Amino acid sequence: QVQLVESGGGLVQAGWSLRLSCAASGSIFSINVMAWYRQAPGKQRDLVAKISSGGRTTYADFVKGRFTISRDNAANTVYLQMNSLRPEDTAVYYCNADVRKSAHDYYTNYWGQGTLVTVSE
Repeated sequence: QVQLVESGGGLVQAGWSLRLSCAASGSIFSINVMAWYRQAPGKQRDLVAKISSGGRTTYADFVKGRFTISRDNAANTVYLQMNSLRPEDTAVYYCNADVRKSAHDYYTNYWGQGTLVTVSE
């Protein structure tokens, strides 16, 4: 089994920073793309940022210049550094990863349980 466990969420004021972490554990042979999504109350889940195993990154327009995604391949961990936070960034942030359990398996997509980020005025 594979688990993704997020941490680092919390309540901050507008303009402050937070760093989210997501550690993958279990039967892992390799991880391809790792990503962060977010879902605000009553809204759909949106991609925030993703990073390939080689370090190529993609960002949603609404976080460009403020958020930075990075990963530690040896630790099977992905990070999201969030700066200049705004009230509209308030959401549950979910980690997502494509994981292969062995050299003979296909990649399977996994989700974490989510971590709440609340940004006050």
